[in-house]
Amino acid sequence: MRITDTSDLWWKNAVVYCLDVATFMDWNDDGVGDFEGLAHRLDYLSEIGVTCLWLMPFFASPERDDGYDVADYYDVDGRLGHLGDLLEIIRTAKDRGMRVIADLVVSHTSDRHPWFVQSRSSRDNPFRDFYVWRDEPPAGSPANVFPGEEDGVWQHDERTGQYYLHHFYKEQPDLNMANPKVRDEVAKIVGFWMQMGLSGFRVDAVPYLVDPSSAGAHSFLRSLRSYVSRRSGEAMLLGEVNLPYDRQLEYFGGPEGNELTMQFDFLVMQRLYLALAREDARPLADALLERPALAPENQWATFVRNHDELTLDRLTDDERAEVFAAFAPDESMRAYGRGIVRRLPTMLEGDEQRIRMVYSLLFSLPGTPVLFYGEEIGMGENPAAPGRLKVRSPMQWSTSRHGGFSNADRLVGPVVEGRFGPEHVNVSQQRHDPGSMLQFVRRLVERYRNSAEIGWGELTLLDHEHPSVLAHALEDPEGRMIALHNFSREPRELSLAIDRADASTRFVDLLAGGEHRLDERGRLSIRLEGHGFRWLRVLGPDAKRLS
Repeated sequence: MRITDTSDLWWKNAVVYCLDVATFMDWNDDGVGDFEGLAHRLDYLSEIGVTCLWLMPFFASPERDDGYDVADYYDVDGRLGHLGDLLEIIRTAKDRGMRVIADLVVSHTSDRHPWFVQSRSSRDNPFRDFYVWRDEPPAGSPANVFPGEEDGVWQHDERTGQYYLHHFYKEQPDLNMANPKVRDEVAKIVGFWMQMGLSGFRVDAVPYLVDPSSAGAHSFLRSLRSYVSRRSGEAMLLGEVNLPYDRQLEYFGGPEGNELTMQFDFLVMQRLYLALAREDARPLADALLERPALAPENQWATFVRNHDELTLDRLTDDERAEVFAAFAPDESMRAYGRGIVRRLPTMLEGDEQRIRMVYSLLFSLPGTPVLFYGEEIGMGENPAAPGRLKVRSPMQWSTSRHGGFSNADRLVGPVVEGRFGPEHVNVSQQRHDPGSMLQFVRRLVERYRNSAEIGWGELTLLDHEHPSVLAHALEDPEGRMIALHNFSREPRELSLAIDRADASTRFVDLLAGGEHRLDERGRLSIRLEGHGFRWLRVLGPDAKRLS
């Protein structure tokens, strides 16, 4: 169903771009990216076609977990600048047609947050119940998010003789979201940043916010969604929920859709990599068919790469082993036994045709595409960095020192070296090369933004004889498009039956130009090169879209 008034549902066909201010652009040459550096790169993001800027944590933090250990929700990291600098970015971004969202990290705080400092001071402190304390660790406790780095989820506190819960590092104690006072504080944080101009939040680690076994587990998300909607009709909540589809549907709020606005589709991402490893599109096709229907106000967020390890935890052990063997054969390329700490270009050994096929797929899948900074130019990772930080290296702007990120001698993180380093992969060169990856991504964004059915339409998988090809159609009342993607290195000849098409129907190639017609058998015959792809706009007589 297409909603008539779509002005407040901008996320349905947005282009989301995630970046860490600290690694994007250093303007004062102290080795750390800053708000002023980002401000000078907003025009670049606008040129790409970004419509939603997602900022990773910029709050005051001791940096035990790259900013996800927040010490003050109302202040910014002094290395990045001050609050006024951030507000100027939000204003300037909106002037260029970009909304700004930020990470909402409220499943835990830093152990240096004043709430926790008070909480651990004594058992009867008023802030004690802001966190989860026990005399002894309960039996059957879950595993820590960082296996191998933390022994468990309970840490003994010598001062008060009890254990506190921490699903992440021990320096990140879990907040007690069952406490109404904690929920009230979260609402104040959200309200503050919305007043500062944010258009929503990427909600971190959602399953750790609410205990699904507790009564009224989802009431917090419903109240949060209601609160942000009252504060702003355009506000959205993008949730990190890596769970099976039936569980994800619960976090949307079921058929009512009154909890999270959007969620990342981790299953589609993981099946995509399995399909790439096998050169067989069927694992991805199966995932798309398994997706539950959503309320019209909700949306899936699709992605190829995120800022963490590329988790494969929803695959079977054998499937995960296949993907590891194909794209992370060395143990150093993996993290926590479940994920890969490489970027796509290195995983695909720099095969540009294959890389472009994957990003063509990303922008043509039903949902809202999310880019991680540097994807648009084909950045690689730095194997010398620890853990997840391998994929969070400084942005590569030019061939100059440190890739134009900074002139400082010491940086926040090491720059990528070798084949995928700034000498070979950077914005400056690609900006003026019409055949570059950057220009290709810009073209994908433009075509995507002009194809509303990708965000709004209904998905149909088209039957054909080649398991290596994903052929899907997207249609809404205003238009229809067909996307074809060949996962094999071998060419494929397709013969497709297209509903409601006849000799007058035109299939306009949105990426390569030209058009196709039905053959004498009344079928659409298309040749795809190895790792080839097509976007076809379906047009009826007199150049009208076929509905």
